[in-house]
Amino acid sequence: MLRVLAVDDEKPALEELLYLLRADSRIRSAEGATDATEALRRIGRALEAGPDSEDAIDVVFLDIHMAGLTGLDVARLLAGFARPPLIVFVTAHEGFAVQAFDLKAVDYVLKPVRRERLAEAVRRVRDLVVPLREQQRPDASAAPAHLPAGATAPAAPNGGGAEQIPVELGGVTRFVPVDDITYVEAQGDYARLHTAAGSHLVRIPLSALEERWASRGFVRIHRSHLVALGRIDELRLDAGTTTVRVGDAELAVSRRHARQLRDLLLRHARG
Repeated sequence: MLRVLAVDDEKPALEELLYLLRADSRIRSAEGATDATEALRRIGRALEAGPDSEDAIDVVFLDIHMAGLTGLDVARLLAGFARPPLIVFVTAHEGFAVQAFDLKAVDYVLKPVRRERLAEAVRRVRDLVVPLREQQRPDASAAPAHLPAGATAPAAPNGGGAEQIPVELGGVTRFVPVDDITYVEAQGDYARLHTAAGSHLVRIPLSALEERWASRGFVRIHRSHLVALGRIDELRLDAGTTTVRVGDAELAVSRRHARQLRDLLLRHARG
């Protein structure tokens, strides 16, 4: 069973979250903290005491907007520890999902918190904590007693390091593998991620994704489009106009990006 610390500087929200957590049969204990300083003090005490102590904490359900240190600040500080508790962000703001993912959050739950959505977050935490405890048992094999880098994120449950991006679907946070994304379309301050199975709207500027995913083979072909180089099926040149076919989509390539794209495709083809 899980040992939980919930952190929120709004007392009614904290009490509601604790009520829902304590009603879950998978939760052994759920305590609350009303600010980041108190939360860090409790977490520090838990880490010093060890995983088998009464003060141990498996997961922190963490608000983002708080007076003083924010939830993101707390997560960054915890990332410096060898065996920090898992993190689930609970917030009214959807715009921090990518930062939360970068900080290896297990889940990102939007307020107002629904019981079934919280139950899904608890399941994800439990699926990570139970194997970890098995590793830490005295009779366990020589496997490391902590999760490998990236294993705290459901984005890479097998520790393989495959990057994923959180998207909201009907109030539920899903994690879409970046390798499944064929191209990205700018829509104002948002970006639409296209995959073979459909598309997802995220509140991230296209320029931010261009910078972040350049090392993963994504290239800008137009002010409105970012494309996975390996997903381009065809390059067409017609009367001075350049287009690419990505699956069933035909996308325009701006003149300023056309030469660079051709060079990149040639390099890619040569391996």
